[in-house]
Amino acid sequence: MKTLTAAAALASVGGWAAAQEGGSGVEVLHWWTSGGEAAALNVLKEDLSGQSIGWNDMPVAGGGGEAAMTALRARVTAGNPPTAVQMLGFDIQDWAAEGALGNLNEVAAAEGWDAVVPAALQQFSKYEGNWIAAPVNVHSTNWVWANKAVLDELGIAQPTTWDELVAAMEAVEAAGKVALAHGGQAWQDATIFDGVVLSTGGPEFYKAAFIDLDPEALGSETMVQAFDRMSQLREFVDDNFSGRDWNLASAMVANGEAAFQIMGDWAKGEFKNAGLTPGEDILCFRMPGTEGAVTFNSDQFAMFNVTDETAVTNQAAMASAIMSPEFQVAFNTVKGSVPARTDVADTEFDACGKQGMADLAAAAEAGTLMGSMAHGHANRAAVKNAIYDVVTAHFNGEYDSQTAAEELVNAVEAAM
Repeated sequence: MKTLTAAAALASVGGWAAAQEGGSGVEVLHWWTSGGEAAALNVLKEDLSGQSIGWNDMPVAGGGGEAAMTALRARVTAGNPPTAVQMLGFDIQDWAAEGALGNLNEVAAAEGWDAVVPAALQQFSKYEGNWIAAPVNVHSTNWVWANKAVLDELGIAQPTTWDELVAAMEAVEAAGKVALAHGGQAWQDATIFDGVVLSTGGPEFYKAAFIDLDPEALGSETMVQAFDRMSQLREFVDDNFSGRDWNLASAMVANGEAAFQIMGDWAKGEFKNAGLTPGEDILCFRMPGTEGAVTFNSDQFAMFNVTDETAVTNQAAMASAIMSPEFQVAFNTVKGSVPARTDVADTEFDACGKQGMADLAAAAEAGTLMGSMAHGHANRAAVKNAIYDVVTAHFNGEYDSQTAAEELVNAVEAAM
């Protein structure tokens, strides 16, 4: 794993590091607890350690971050917020609206963040024009991962259409292996739904349904077809999927027990941690039918209001370290994501990382870079959770596809 040297770390934070020498450190609440995630997070820990900034770890397991947000609410209610918290999307905006977040304008202006962070990310990093969070990365959710050895053994080519994907899964299942590795958790169901809806209806439909919340789109025949596709995928999941963590599903693909996983590119960190090479041992491709479009989420560290001057200075140092080009490369090559800055070269990234960076740039240029519904970047938590409930109920057989589309309209309307 690449880490930053002490000299590079000091250069990346400039005066911020010098001002806090000997400081007490930062308390960081996050949910990066899997093997690949922990390895990526260690890059940041080592970077700050090189600046004599201590790291007080507050991990809360749970891939979607819901448990971490519950723990955060308890801390804030008790009047004892952490100094920095991993957050996604509209959760950042909601905390900012409560007046709970600190201000990073000084370090952002000194380092020119406005010029290098895409506008789509700044929508979440800023509140009322003020920088309140430092983006660590950009993840995209409409990926399919496949064990190449399993496909080669069965004579299956990489699918390029929905029908080819279904046929490939049928062949895997017929050979006695698990076709689709999946964990029965609401956020994982919704992650699959991100790609399925985009594949079924295209970018304009995805935007109408999940960003604009158009009831006609939500209840349309196209949405019924998307639910039909979810029913198809449900047939390829093993019987023990309920409650399985996402990284355990990734492990099924890594060890050849399963052929495919539909998951965001954080899965790549697990494959690399298992000693597999993305693009060679593990194939990466967009959900068939979604090429040219990207649904994204961005991990960011929001800085909470603190009064201690050393803590404030340490927050600025941490934000500066996160935003340095060196760290963005070091972290994202381990995590599986791509940099939150547009001025970072892809030289050190693997084949899937290079593809991810190219896809992101192309989608941003084409206007098809859209916030992920499943990961809180399309709408606020109340709407997201309402969609979760319907998607999971359908995936577990409680609704047929027509009923699910109707319930989707009702659930979103009630949550708005």
